[in-house]
Amino acid sequence: MHDICNYDEYFVQKRNCAGLLGLLPEQKFTVVIRMLAYGAFADQVDEITRMGKSTALESLVRFCDAVETLYTMDYLHQPTPRDLQRLLQKAERRGFPRMIGSIDCMHWQWKNCPTAW
Repeated sequence: MHDICNYDEYFVQKRNCAGLLGLLPEQKFTVVIRMLAYGAFADQVDEITRMGKSTALESLVRFCDAVETLYTMDYLHQPTPRDLQRLLQKAERRGFPRMIGSIDCMHWQWKNCPTAW
């Protein structure tokens, strides 16, 4: 939260033209995380955070931009051949050989996942 607030002052609480305090950074982050985690629409989370749909959408766009800008070099970079080898070995030990780049695991039998669910 602190990294993103330092990157984009949009998330810092300010006073409006009437002198009233605006939304807390925690409110804006809560709406963004709920939208990303649960796939919720902006108007589904407005009552929880007491903010309008346009503010929720603006928060989402600015949050994603900040995360991409701040963390691309460390966490969102293309894997090196060494990274790929390490990931492939880890996946194979867990029973998922050749799983880099594939999120389709539907053909695997899961002993703890009843098909009725």
